[in-house]
Amino acid sequence: MEPLGGLRIGMIVGPTGAGKTAFAIEVAERLGAEIVNADSRQLYRRMDLGTAKPTAHERSRVPHHLIDIRDPDAPIDVAEYAARARAALAQIAVRGRPALVVGGSGLYLRVMRGGIFTGPPASAEFRAELGAIAAEHGAPYLYRRLAGVDAAAAARISPEDLPRIVRALEVHALSGIPISEHQRRHREAGNGDERRTGKGGGYENLAIGLAVARERLYARIDQRFDAMVAAGLIEEVRSLLAAGYGAVSVALQTIGYREIAQYLYGNLTLVAAIEAAKRESRRLAKRQMTWFRREPGLVWLDPDEGIEEALRQFQEFFRAPLAAANEVRGRT
Repeated sequence: MEPLGGLRIGMIVGPTGAGKTAFAIEVAERLGAEIVNADSRQLYRRMDLGTAKPTAHERSRVPHHLIDIRDPDAPIDVAEYAARARAALAQIAVRGRPALVVGGSGLYLRVMRGGIFTGPPASAEFRAELGAIAAEHGAPYLYRRLAGVDAAAAARISPEDLPRIVRALEVHALSGIPISEHQRRHREAGNGDERRTGKGGGYENLAIGLAVARERLYARIDQRFDAMVAAGLIEEVRSLLAAGYGAVSVALQTIGYREIAQYLYGNLTLVAAIEAAKRESRRLAKRQMTWFRREPGLVWLDPDEGIEEALRQFQEFFRAPLAAANEVRGRT
C-alpha cells in the first residue's frame, strides 16, 4: 500500500454541534493524518470550553495545528488564517502525512478551496476608530453602517461578527469598492473554479460535510451547551473578564461567552443567558448550513454513521495519483 499524503487536503466541515471533532479525530487517527483547525474561535487561547476545543487527550491522539495561537484581544483575519494554514499544510506534506482541515468556518473553507481576493492592506488607524465605535455602541451599530454601503456583504455576515464587519467597512473605505464587488470580480476572473473542480490554492481537495437533521442538531446544541456550563464555562468567562478582555475582544463577540458575560454583569439571569446562548447557537448552525449547502462538491455524510465511508473516500483520495483525484471524487 502506498503511503498516504501529497499536495492535497481533505476537509471535514459542518455546523456547530454536528460532531466534527469526534468524527475528524476518529478518521484522522485511522488515516494517519494531522488536523489543521478551521474553527475561527479555537484559534484563541483561554477560550476552551465555550468553543468545544479538542481536549488535551484528543490532541494527544492526533496532532492538531492552529489551536491556541493568539490572545482574544488580537483578532486574526482571513488572510492571516490562510497564510498560517498553508504553512501548516506544507509542514505536514514534508512529513509525508495526509492533512485534514476541520471546522465550521465557511469562509475559511472557501479560502482554502478557492483562494481570496487581494484587497487593500489593513489600516491600524481605521480599525482603531471602528473599534472605539464598537466599544461604545456595539457591533450591530457598525453592521447597520455596513448594510448601508454593502447590502450583499451584510447579508452574509452576522451582526455580531465584528472582525468581518470591520474588514468589509475597511475595504469599502480604502478602495471605494464594496468587498462583495471585489469578491464577485475575484470569482469571475476564474478564482472560484477550484471549489467546483476540487482544486484550490495549489491543493486538490475532498470536502466532507456532516449533515444532521435540524431537530436532532438543535437538541445536540442545547445538550452541548448545558454540558459546557456544567464543566465550568461560567468560570472561564469570569477569568476572561478578570483578565481585561472587554466588549471588543473576540471573546465577548463569541456566542456563549457574550451571553454568560451579560449574566456576570448582572444584565441577565443565568436561565435567560443560557437560553439566549442556545438560541444564538441554533441560529448560527442554520446560517452555517445555508453557507455549506451552497458550496459545490461537498460529500454529505451522517456524523454517527458515516465514519467508515469517510475513511474509504479519504483513503482513495489520498492514494490516487494527483491528476486522478477528481475522478475518485466523481465516482463517489
